[in-house]
Amino acid sequence: MSDFQQNARAAEALMREVFDATPLQRNEHLSERYEANILLKREDLTPVRSYKLRGAFNAMRKVLAQGGDAPVFVCASAGNHAQGVAFMCRHFGVEGVIFMPVTTPQQKIGKTRIFGGDNVRIELTGDYFDVTLAAAQNYCAQNGGHFLSPFDDEDVIEGQASVMVEIERDLGGMPDHIVMPVGGGGLSSGVTSYVADRAEITLVEPMGGASLRAALMSGTPVRLDHVNNFADGAAVAQIGARTFARLAHLDPGQVVAVDEDRLCTTMIEMLNIEGIVLEPAGALAVDALKDMRNRIRGKTVVCVTSGGNFDFERLPEVKERAQRHSGVKKYFILRLPQRPGALKDFLNLLGPDDDIARFEYLKKSARNFGSVLIGIETSREENFARLLSALSEAGFTYRDITDDQVLAEFLI
Repeated sequence: MSDFQQNARAAEALMREVFDATPLQRNEHLSERYEANILLKREDLTPVRSYKLRGAFNAMRKVLAQGGDAPVFVCASAGNHAQGVAFMCRHFGVEGVIFMPVTTPQQKIGKTRIFGGDNVRIELTGDYFDVTLAAAQNYCAQNGGHFLSPFDDEDVIEGQASVMVEIERDLGGMPDHIVMPVGGGGLSSGVTSYVADRAEITLVEPMGGASLRAALMSGTPVRLDHVNNFADGAAVAQIGARTFARLAHLDPGQVVAVDEDRLCTTMIEMLNIEGIVLEPAGALAVDALKDMRNRIRGKTVVCVTSGGNFDFERLPEVKERAQRHSGVKKYFILRLPQRPGALKDFLNLLGPDDDIARFEYLKKSARNFGSVLIGIETSREENFARLLSALSEAGFTYRDITDDQVLAEFLI
């Protein structure tokens, strides 16, 4: 057994003084769909609803074990890392300063305050995370605080590896395949280092933040020019240097990039069918199974559901994106004649499963015609083929803008 494995096991044992191990649950729905033994490692069920408190616990306990006056622990985060650090500041009875962007949702700020209590102070700084991070690091330089990285820290990596310690113990060995999200790389590098070559590993990142794949292709961490922050728990512009050093041996084929809109379909499915609330990053591993069906058939597969800190104010957006990706909701600009009965003619073309979700006059493009923004929901994607054929036969002029990102941003 390597030193890293021993240290991860020791860290996991000490965590039991603070919080219970998360469950490893077989999921019948997914197992039947993929003809495999699919188990979920429910990191969304920790006290802070993510695995982040593991790394925070391990890093902080090691600093405090050195003796002397306890430092002020400082971090920069808009979400799960902030909550993990706040929880552990309260547990250890130490002072923490947590820098968060001004744009952080109140729900996340409130939860961080609840977890940290009087032991933490929250500083809202900057509209963008880079500004927030710089403020936190500047605070440490001026005040002597101890900066807690969300992922690029060996003690954090070691702490996150405790996820795999629990999986191995619960299974009585290694699964055939492990699927987990990757952002900055703390969880993935910890688990990968603990597993070594004892199981297959697939890492999943959002398509709009595929920093690990970019690093593997370049041979070194590179900074992405643009990041889609929808899956904010995993959308990182550049993977950590220490984490990449532990992941650099991976084949790019072991990294799957997931489309953010498709990810929404998995979030809705897990909520509606299983009653499991997952944040976008927390659903990445489950969504990736769609690309792995042939590889995992008949195998025991563990998916790490890394977090469940989902703000339900985002649910309409998630549903919208899921419906559009599934092809059951579309938006059109319709040229509607300005005459009595024109609207009725259009309505008569709708099928029994077609429903108008949006109807808005945009402008009159000519004296006899007006432009209408219309959104239509239906039960099956193929229903649109019948509707569009009927529109054309009836002489209606329309434009499908569902996938037009520029128009959708302003009109939808």
